Amino acid sequence: MSRYRVLVDSSVWIEYFKSGGFDKLDRLIVEDLACINELILTELAPALLLKIETELLEGLQAIEMIPLNVDWDIVRGYQLMNLKNGINKVGIPDLIILQQVIDEKITLFSLDKHFKLMQGQLNFDLISE
Repeated sequence: MSRYRVLVDSSVWIEYFKSGGFDKLDRLIVEDLACINELILTELAPALLLKIETELLEGLQAIEMIPLNVDWDIVRGYQLMNLKNGINKVGIPDLIILQQVIDEKITLFSLDKHFKLMQGQLNFDLISE
C-alpha cells in the first residue's frame, strides 16, 4: 500500500515564498507528505537562483522527488478533453502534472483555477485553498 503524498504545484510554492508561509503547506512539510517533481522544480529554480535564494532551493531539493513518466497520448487526450469542454489555455506542463497525479494516485495542491475546472471532468484529489 502506498503512503499518502501531496504533489505541491509551483503556484503554491510561489505564494508560500511571497507571503512568508502557508499553514497548510507547513503542515505537509512537517508531516513529510509534500512532494514535487522535476518539472515543478524546474519552474521554480531559475527565479530562486536569480535572486540568490540558494537556501530555498536547497529546501525544495530536500523534499521527496516523484519521478516523471510522461505518457504523451494521455497528455494529448487531456488537452482534447479540455478543448471539447471549453477549458482553454491549460499549459502542457500542467497536463503533465495532472497525468502524474492521476497515475500515481496522489493528491495535488495547486492554486491554479484550471485544475478545479479539470476536476469536473477527471477523478483526482485536489487541495485548492
